[in-house]
Amino acid sequence: MAAAGAEAEEAAAVFNIGRNVMMKKVLIGLLVVLVICAAVIVGLYNGIVSKHEAITAKWAQVENQLQRRNDLIPNLVSTVQGYASHEKTVFENITKARSQWSNASTMEEKVKAATAVDAALSRLLFVAENYPTLKADQTFLRLMDELSGTENRIAVERMRYNESVQVYNVAVRVFPGNVIGGVFGYKPATVYFKAEEKARGVVDVKF
Repeated sequence: MAAAGAEAEEAAAVFNIGRNVMMKKVLIGLLVVLVICAAVIVGLYNGIVSKHEAITAKWAQVENQLQRRNDLIPNLVSTVQGYASHEKTVFENITKARSQWSNASTMEEKVKAATAVDAALSRLLFVAENYPTLKADQTFLRLMDELSGTENRIAVERMRYNESVQVYNVAVRVFPGNVIGGVFGYKPATVYFKAEEKARGVVDVKF
C-alpha cells in the first residue's frame, strides 16, 4: 500500500511538472504573439503618422509656390493695365481672386481660392494676347518668365501633394490601417487639387 501511494504521488508530481511546463510554453507563446501584435500596431501607426506628415510637408511646398504667384500678380496687372486699362472686369476679377487667396485660412479655402486665381489669371493672359505692344514690353516679358517658372513649379508641387494624399488615404482605408487610423483619429484626406480643364491652360504663358 505504501509503495502504491508513493507511486501515485510521484505520478502526480510528474503530471504537475508537465502541466507547469506546458503553461509556461503557452504563456510564452501568448507573450510572443502580443509582442508581435504590438510591433505591427506601432509600425502601422507610425506609418500613418509619417504619411500624414508628408501631406503637411507637400502642402507647404504648394502653398509657397501659390504665394509666390500671388506676389507676382500686382506687377503683372499693373503692366497689363498700362496697355488695356478699359478691361476693368478682368482686373477686378483677378484682384478679387487674389484677395480670396490672401484671406483664406483653411487648406480647403486656399485650394478653392487658388482655383479662382487660375481662372482669373487665365482670362488676364487671354486679354494680353490681343495687345502686340504689350507682348513686346520688357517688363511684361520678364514677368511672364517668372510666372511661367512659378506655374511649372506649382504643377509639380500639386502633383506631389495629390500623390501624398493618395498614399495616405490608401493607408487609412485598407485593413488593418483603417482600424488603427480610426482608433487614433486619422481620417481620409479630402482636400486635393482636381485637374480641371480650365485650370490646365494656365501654365501655358508663352508670348
